[in-house]
Amino acid sequence: MIRIARIEDVPKMDNPHGIDVRKLHDSEHAQVMHIELGPGEGLRRHSTPVDVVFFVLEGRAVIEIGDERLKVSAGTLVESPSRVPHRVMNDDQTVLRFLVIKIPRPQEATRLLE
Repeated sequence: MIRIARIEDVPKMDNPHGIDVRKLHDSEHAQVMHIELGPGEGLRRHSTPVDVVFFVLEGRAVIEIGDERLKVSAGTLVESPSRVPHRVMNDDQTVLRFLVIKIPRPQEATRLLE
């Protein structure tokens, strides 16, 4: 059976970051979330129990992974290994939209660090 998820049809999730997060895919193997950050918004520093991939759809992101800080734009994929502190921020004046792909699906909760 084919499953389709349209961002505008998926409800926003409650989350500790207080941002627009929509879970597009959730299976026993992986999760895919769509996140939208307005100017000045960002995720709190946290770590996940699984590897994470960020794919920027629109705008520019500042991505911190461990001690590294990257500025990336639309069309960029960034990998973050499990249990390494990370966060994504929008320091631009336009909307930032990106996908977060967690593989495999986490069995433990994300740990906030700030």
